[in-house]
Amino acid sequence: MNDFALLAVVTRGDVNESHHLGDLVIADADGKTISGAGNPERVAYFRSAQKPLQALAVVQTGAAERFGLTETELAICCASHSGSRMHVATVQGILDKLGLDASALRCGVHDPGDAAERTRLIRAGEAPSPLHNNCSGKHAGMLASTLALGAPVSSYLDRDHPLQRLISRNVATMSGVPEARLQYGADGCGAPVIAVPLTAMATAYARLANPNELPDDLRIAATRVVAAMALAPDMVAAPGAFNSELLAAGEGHLVAKGGAEGAFMVGLHDPRRLGIAMKFADGSGRAIAPVTMAAVAAVGGLSPGAVSRLEAYVQPRVTNCHGAHVGDIKAVLELGALP
Repeated sequence: MNDFALLAVVTRGDVNESHHLGDLVIADADGKTISGAGNPERVAYFRSAQKPLQALAVVQTGAAERFGLTETELAICCASHSGSRMHVATVQGILDKLGLDASALRCGVHDPGDAAERTRLIRAGEAPSPLHNNCSGKHAGMLASTLALGAPVSSYLDRDHPLQRLISRNVATMSGVPEARLQYGADGCGAPVIAVPLTAMATAYARLANPNELPDDLRIAATRVVAAMALAPDMVAAPGAFNSELLAAGEGHLVAKGGAEGAFMVGLHDPRRLGIAMKFADGSGRAIAPVTMAAVAAVGGLSPGAVSRLEAYVQPRVTNCHGAHVGDIKAVLELGALP
């Protein structure tokens, strides 16, 4: 465990007050490690960064076409959303097309992250529903795929369900890890979540962004999923969230998705076919934005205009209760040879 790299520091005045260790890998779509920091072969869970890979099944099974899902609805199938009214309405719209209600969602319930929706629920004396769960879009997509497969709806989260077996095959193809070597856990929403080495995660995102060499069904699915996330970035997280802002600034030239416990992945659509995967050792997401910006900048993955648009994320400020600038969150990763 002593091979983690220092990826970021948090300063206060002239002192480095906190240090964030972890692993970061840049790999290409052929599975070759290009650069990185830390241990590229450390096994970790995708967590919610798996959602775009899980959403491939929505297109692959024909569910997107059968139920007439819009690009906005497909984007929320990839989302860790904030449970705002627009997110809830979008997920409800999918369920309406499926002829199901919120009780079919097996994601569980938590308070919405969106402050306005939390306040509305409190004032109305209403309890949150599964629609408010940040994973409800993913689960709605899984239900659509299950119906398209003609498989049982009630057991769609079971590891041996036809949908989950399809997702496992897709993750194996995208990551380059044989299906028999995938490791499994239960995600926060109850869905199976897969663990692979970090290099394999970067490879999966490289292939997601550059799908031309994938089998036809996955190529078509990846192309549509990536386009949907770029067209409706606020559905993937929330307005003003780093994940959504990065997707918007990338204008279809990249795909990106974060996950719990400090995971974040990026695929760059360019001739080098690169993917980036990171995982913070402490599970914190505090330094994801500056480290991502540093890694993407190192490979020239954003246009000057996009970098300017995302300037606030390059070195986020630490402020106190008076709004004073008292420190910064700085990426300090040292990458090896770059393409």
